[in-house]
Amino acid sequence: MNGLADSLRAAGVACFGPHSDGARLEGSKLHAKRVMQSLGVPTGGCVVVEDASSIETALDSFEPPWVVKRDVLAAGKGVTVTSDRNEAHDALVAGLGQDGFVLLEEHLSGEEASVLVVMDETGYVCLPASQDHKRVGEGDTGPNTGGMGAYAPAPVATPAVLQRVIDEIVEPMHHHLRNQEVPYRGCLYVGLMIDSQGTPGVIEFNVRFGDPETQVTIPLISSDLAELLLACAEGRVSDIEVEFHSYYAATVVLASEGYPAPSATGRVISGSEIEMEEGEIRAFVHYAGASFDDAGNLVSSGGRVLSATGIAPEIGEAVAAAYEVIGCIDLEGSHYRSDIAYRALQRV
Repeated sequence: MNGLADSLRAAGVACFGPHSDGARLEGSKLHAKRVMQSLGVPTGGCVVVEDASSIETALDSFEPPWVVKRDVLAAGKGVTVTSDRNEAHDALVAGLGQDGFVLLEEHLSGEEASVLVVMDETGYVCLPASQDHKRVGEGDTGPNTGGMGAYAPAPVATPAVLQRVIDEIVEPMHHHLRNQEVPYRGCLYVGLMIDSQGTPGVIEFNVRFGDPETQVTIPLISSDLAELLLACAEGRVSDIEVEFHSYYAATVVLASEGYPAPSATGRVISGSEIEMEEGEIRAFVHYAGASFDDAGNLVSSGGRVLSATGIAPEIGEAVAAAYEVIGCIDLEGSHYRSDIAYRALQRV
């Protein structure tokens, strides 16, 4: 959003990441919605609420549950989804007070999935579809978070669904972005809702690899990742052949006490150096909100502290491996979801 990629390219440095105008697809939900509407990309309806007197009329525009979105970057927590009209009203009032306007969107029903697309002006590569778990509690309960876990490939994104995603979303977005004054070079994160008929609709765009989606998609690439990213930065994605492992990956996030509210930091983490490898099954740790204190201890420094990722030929094996590793890590007051990939496991 602040133009780092613009400055790097102006200095002659190849950069994987969109220019500041392309980054507005994530930085402004209203801008993204207007782009989708202009291109006919499937997405929910939207009302812009600019003053308190229009709130009740706006709420009448859609059936509950209502989706209230702030038009700012909010670390994955700027969205309120509720069937309680009073709660929706309060969220709209709060958004007006913070930002001057707020979006009220039509709720899309179905099952969520995400597709990460590496694209430049010459072409694009779709990575395996993933599904993350945004709610803090089991069974998708409690408040939204930045993501408590994920898995890939997500079976809800069948070959037929993925073809529709390409035809109805990726293709028109790629055509639009490659024809901008400065073509888009980077990752376009397509957040989807897939209904019971297999119809995809866009919930959001991000202009980066998602967390925790990255942890379950990147390990499935069998080709050279650096080669792909460099090709994108140099505008030659169409020259690259990308291949994928026929494995599954699952990630479980370990969060600090209190998360997603302001959470405890500075607590010592132990056991996180563990890795597991048994035949084709392996698991390892990615660090996030963790750092070293003055005494050299590894301590928590953020809400989502680390994640354990399992990779295996079967989804159940990948999930079990991730939980085996996460269970070996000790952090006072920490918590994690025990049902990551439950939808995929129900399909097995």
